[in-house]
Amino acid sequence: MFRYNVRGENIEVTEAIRDYVEKKVGKLERYFTDAPDATAHVNLKVYTEKTAKVEVTIPLPYLVLRAEETSPDLYASIDLVVDKLERQIRKFKTKINRKSRETAVPTAEAAVLFNNEAGDDETEAALDIVRTKRLSLKPMDSEEAVLQMNMLGHNFFIFEDAETNGTSIVYRRKDGKYGLIETN
Repeated sequence: MFRYNVRGENIEVTEAIRDYVEKKVGKLERYFTDAPDATAHVNLKVYTEKTAKVEVTIPLPYLVLRAEETSPDLYASIDLVVDKLERQIRKFKTKINRKSRETAVPTAEAAVLFNNEAGDDETEAALDIVRTKRLSLKPMDSEEAVLQMNMLGHNFFIFEDAETNGTSIVYRRKDGKYGLIETN
């Protein structure tokens, strides 16, 4: 059974909101054989432009479920974020089940985590790799990588950091700004 940590920013978390969150997020438990002992971290934000953002993070063994959604209606954002989490679970479940069929040995994740009776309408074709690209990484700084990404019209760009010699990724965020992922 999930425990819930519901926080609000610029909004008071009423009993009605808490109950709605617990009811909706609690539906995800049907995908698991034993309800995992996990805490669902739910962050509700309301902005001055009257939009509501809902972020949910559920750390589980073998998997961290995380999704966020923004819409004009708080309850609609909760519904949308639960839909995203459900898709993530089905996708991961399909991947685990396929892996156990290929090896003919059930994986630990499949045995411990998932209930095979829960609906599984995710097709295996959705996980097929349809294209492979090979590239050599050019040493550069993050600013040059952002320029390269924009020139190519991509949402992300992989490069070798000239200072650290490590592989890094720059990406365009939903808010139009840029993010940087550095590897160790």
